[in-house]
Amino acid sequence: MIQIGLAGWGDHPSVYPPGTAAGRKLALYSRQFPVVEVDNSFYAIPAAETVRKWVDETADDFGFVVKANQAMTGHERGRTKPPGPAADPAADKDDAAVFRAFREAFEPMLASGKLKTVLFQYPPWFDCTRDNVGTLRRAKELMDGWPVALEFRHQSWFAPGMRERTLSFMEREGWMHSVCDEPQAGSGSVPTVPVPTHPERTVVRFHGRNAEGWYSSGSPNWRNVRYLYDYSNEELTEWLGVLQGMLAGTKEICVIFNNNSGGHGAGNAKRLMRMLGLERGEPVPEQLDLFSDDGN
Repeated sequence: MIQIGLAGWGDHPSVYPPGTAAGRKLALYSRQFPVVEVDNSFYAIPAAETVRKWVDETADDFGFVVKANQAMTGHERGRTKPPGPAADPAADKDDAAVFRAFREAFEPMLASGKLKTVLFQYPPWFDCTRDNVGTLRRAKELMDGWPVALEFRHQSWFAPGMRERTLSFMEREGWMHSVCDEPQAGSGSVPTVPVPTHPERTVVRFHGRNAEGWYSSGSPNWRNVRYLYDYSNEELTEWLGVLQGMLAGTKEICVIFNNNSGGHGAGNAKRLMRMLGLERGEPVPEQLDLFSDDGN
């Protein structure tokens, strides 16, 4: 099964009738896409009540890919990673508390069966070292019993001689693979490695192919530059056979379009859905919005 969706549900104007209230967007989104990536959890862990509301607003067959909080993946400069086995005990205790808070917040989603996976996207400086392998093992320990996916941003994990070892490690440790379609722009990017490492689920994330804007994190609008990309029909067609081939090694693929800064993600996702013959409902017609309770 292939499920296609977007990163976030709030910032896609083409998905909603004009004037749609923010509180109605997830329900309308879920009529058009079967899966969504929750990005705001990377910046702040939401309340369990908020998560329960998301679960209640969506259909039974809807699913969430949830990004791990930045404190769980060491994105803060100066502390490049959660501590591994040899780390300072006090820091290790702090880490365990963050993981526990995250699990408590998303327990309603796990219990509902709508949690596809928790996505651990490690930073570009998280390279392939023995210490960092220990960090991955520690994270997996702290998420015991939860579905987890792993995405790298440093090329060394898939360098010649390491690619197969990395994939074998992920398979052995129970990590789902988050496969990237992104520019090949040096050590802070990874090649597309469409190999499932978990029999239940694989994630594929389309980040765009804007090589020139990939390293723009120093500029105030770096997100708008990095993910500014519109996939062509030819580029999407390249993926049809790849996705079908991956299904030989995994039951489900969650495809997430993250190229949202120019408003292209939703259109690209719907085009790929049509190419694959995947059907989902359409948004509420604009005129019916006149009868909503909030007048929006």
